[in-house]
Amino acid sequence: MHFDVVVQVLIQVLLVIGLSRIVGLGFRRIKQPLVIGEIVAGILLGPSLFGMVAPDTAAALFPPETIPFLGVLSQIGLIFFMFLIGLELDPKYLKNGLNTAILVSHVSILVPFSLGTILSLLLYPLVSSDGVSFTAFALFLGAAMSITAFPVLARIITENNLQNTRLGTLALTCAAVDDVTAWCLLALAIAVTRTNSMTAALPTILEAVFYIGLMATVGRKLLRHLATYYDRVGKLSQSVLAFIYMGVVVSALTTELIGIHLIFGAFLLGAVMPKNPGLTRELAQKTEDFVLTFLLPIFFAYSGLRTQIGLLNRPILWGLCLLVVVVAIVGKYFGTYVAARVSGIDKRDASALGWLMNTRGLTELIVLNIGLSLGVISPLLFTMLVIMALVTTFMTSPLLEWTYPKQQIRKTTVKPIDEIEPDYRVLVPIANPSSQRGLIQLAMAIAFGNMPSQPRQAAIVSPLSFIQLEEDYVYESTPAEADRRLAIRQGQLNDLVQSLEPSDLRNLVRPIIQVSNDVARATAQIAVRDQADLVIVGWHRPVFSSNRLGGRVGQILSTAPVDVAVYIDRQTSKLERLLLPYVANIHTDLGLELAVRLLINCQNTDLTILRVECEDQPISEFSYEFHSLMERLPNSVRDRIATPIIHADSPILAVVDASKMADLTIAGASREWGLDRQTLGRYADELAVRCRSSLLITRRYSHVASHLTSILTSSLDERR
Repeated sequence: MHFDVVVQVLIQVLLVIGLSRIVGLGFRRIKQPLVIGEIVAGILLGPSLFGMVAPDTAAALFPPETIPFLGVLSQIGLIFFMFLIGLELDPKYLKNGLNTAILVSHVSILVPFSLGTILSLLLYPLVSSDGVSFTAFALFLGAAMSITAFPVLARIITENNLQNTRLGTLALTCAAVDDVTAWCLLALAIAVTRTNSMTAALPTILEAVFYIGLMATVGRKLLRHLATYYDRVGKLSQSVLAFIYMGVVVSALTTELIGIHLIFGAFLLGAVMPKNPGLTRELAQKTEDFVLTFLLPIFFAYSGLRTQIGLLNRPILWGLCLLVVVVAIVGKYFGTYVAARVSGIDKRDASALGWLMNTRGLTELIVLNIGLSLGVISPLLFTMLVIMALVTTFMTSPLLEWTYPKQQIRKTTVKPIDEIEPDYRVLVPIANPSSQRGLIQLAMAIAFGNMPSQPRQAAIVSPLSFIQLEEDYVYESTPAEADRRLAIRQGQLNDLVQSLEPSDLRNLVRPIIQVSNDVARATAQIAVRDQADLVIVGWHRPVFSSNRLGGRVGQILSTAPVDVAVYIDRQTSKLERLLLPYVANIHTDLGLELAVRLLINCQNTDLTILRVECEDQPISEFSYEFHSLMERLPNSVRDRIATPIIHADSPILAVVDASKMADLTIAGASREWGLDRQTLGRYADELAVRCRSSLLITRRYSHVASHLTSILTSSLDERR
């Protein structure tokens, strides 16, 4: 069946976007940037896999006459993506440790550029053609070796909460300097390639310098009116947006006519745009969704169609490919590492900086496509360099994690008030600070009670809030925007803390705010790092699950290597009447310990330990641990504990009925009550829905950890 060219291109676009998103999200699952998966998706659609496995189908889906249309769409996407990169290149990145950054970034360019030039002596006679001068070939290969992908690096820094550390700020500054220098080198390489000699390229270079100076002065001054307009109106109208987009195209055409490339004009306009936070944010958000989800995957597919891994059909060619990868890594990593060490940076930070600067990502792919389009690099060398870009980007995150472990990165928004280590720590992940005051109040009651005049032990409660970054390259995941969102969340948490009672204990509530894409994993890491005794998580129903206690709550329950409690808030502010359905197991023991903490901390609180006797289920006898605990309690606490036994047909219904008279029901996860450690099961769903009081479901991780050691010691000391 023969389709019109437009229909064929639309079918291709549909396939490209769908596969790019699926593969990209798959790579996100293994902690890799989304862009790596999208690049791989493009390669899969090309002759390297699809064309090799099903050549007839590939030829039918991607006939040669449609490829130029994909090329046009990819170039449009590339122009506006480069505009976004320039828009995000904030001058403030060039203000922190600039002298060190200039040395490190220039050495990190000079070393791989020099090694790339030396490597070109070997590669030029093997993988180049007679129509390409050695100078142009060497310049392009050196530029390809020395590129650092600023957008990918910035996202990695944000996701690892490094943007306000010395390492993060230095890496951003180095990458920004590197970006500017590398694009200048690339412009030089393009000019030399198009004129085929350094001398003939001189007029092009002078024109480019003149245009850059014009945009940096007159252009910047004219564009400042946009910031003034935005401050007055507060939004971007369609007419203003059209004017900006026309400016992007005009600037791109200007640099193309000068003789460098379209992308430089787009990047330059974005770079000189006024960095008004509101204007930049709205402009980026209006532009990036269509560019990143529609046009950029087409660029990846277009690149993939030009990548032919099958060309590496001899061991010697694979050996050359390996040599290209090794030279790229060695030049970038060791160039950065040595320069950083000479600048006085310690070994770990220097190593982490080297791995960060070694990432190449999409920026490398842009350079390679320009080189292939100009004919300065052959399809064989293009394929080798694409493999190099994938390897160097893929290795960045795991090597950074190995060099600079996340548990050593503490991005907290408040500093410790004293140097005394607390005896008890409660970690409280919260999704929405405005609606989870009850969760924090419960954590405070468990940790240190409601009597500020008689502090019993050193304890802290840490509300844990995450800024989630769902996508790569989007403006909201840049370090500057992440800092703005962190500041907003900090303000929300401060308001929450100021609403807590009693006011004298607010200084013991110490928020932690972090950027993360995996809340459950990050929660577990922080719990281990901060040696939390208990994690209390609020209940929510997952959108795509029938299990009311599944989703993120279930993930935390399954992965956090500490004791966890799930709190279902019925909006009851009092904690005077506690109900504990008793079953002899470690999860109920945890619930009992937390209930006892509440009794000791809150003198107006009573506890009912309920045992249910059924025809098919004998009554649960108190364990040895229970009796041992009762003997250790002061009389003032033991007198407020009741242990009734009731007869009922259904334990769940009996608990639900008893919960009518309670403020908080504490149920340990157990098979006897229909609760399971991993999912908490359907009976927990029933209890969560039908329980008439607030509900706390406890899951014990450690058989030996005690939540009462410090508080019982303090209570006994007071009694003496």
